[in-house]
Parts: sequence; structure tokens; C-alpha cells
Amino acid sequence: MNKKILIVGSILGLLGIILGAYAAHGLEKIVDADAVNTFETGVRYQIYHAFFLLILGGTSFVNSKIKKIVFYLVLVGLLFFSGSIYGLATNDLSSFNFKTIAVITPVGGLLLILAWATMLIGIIRNKVD
Repeated sequence: MNKKILIVGSILGLLGIILGAYAAHGLEKIVDADAVNTFETGVRYQIYHAFFLLILGGTSFVNSKIKKIVFYLVLVGLLFFSGSIYGLATNDLSSFNFKTIAVITPVGGLLLILAWATMLIGIIRNKVD
């Protein structure tokens, strides 16, 4: 599981850098500044959670069951949170109206919060100092 977590964390980090560069150098030419700022919020949270997964995959302070739960909470949380933000920021460029599914953004945020809380609980319950 650790290798899977580390690979996904690395991929999310790589994609976050690519999306951030796109926001700074390409997206700003086709959408307004507010949309670019919104898009960059999605990128920021993606990068934060890429690092979170790298830490999770490299730690022994939580057991494999907790790691698995946190991993899936982060994955689905990012898909909902950052994914919907990317869609909302570029809504004018798509034939799909992302505003119709905007309710998943806070659900994604909640899942990310639960991931952090689950990791905290796992660390506290760990018997090793």
C-alpha cells in the first residue's frame, strides 16, 4: 500500500505543477482573473494533498488500515474538491455546466478534512512513541 500511496502522491504533485503552470501561462489568456484565482485554489489543495500522501506513504506512525482509509478519502476528496473547482473555473470553456454539480465541492472539502482527522486519530492511537 505504501508504494501505491507514494506513486499516487507523486502523480498528483506532477499534475499539480503542470496545472499550476497552465493556470499561470495559458489559462490567464482565455478566462478572467477570478477564474484563474479559483483554478489556482484547486491546484494549491492538490499540491498540499500530494505532499500529504507522500508523508502518509513514508510514515510508520499509522497502521495500514488507517493509511488505506486516508488514501481513499484524499483521492475522492481531491476529485470532488479540486476537480469541481477546475471545472467551475473553466466553465465557460466547456459545453458542460459545472455549476450543476458545484455541491460536490464542499463534500470534497469535508472528505479532505476527514482524511486529516483520520490520520490524527491513527497517530494518537499508535502505541509507539
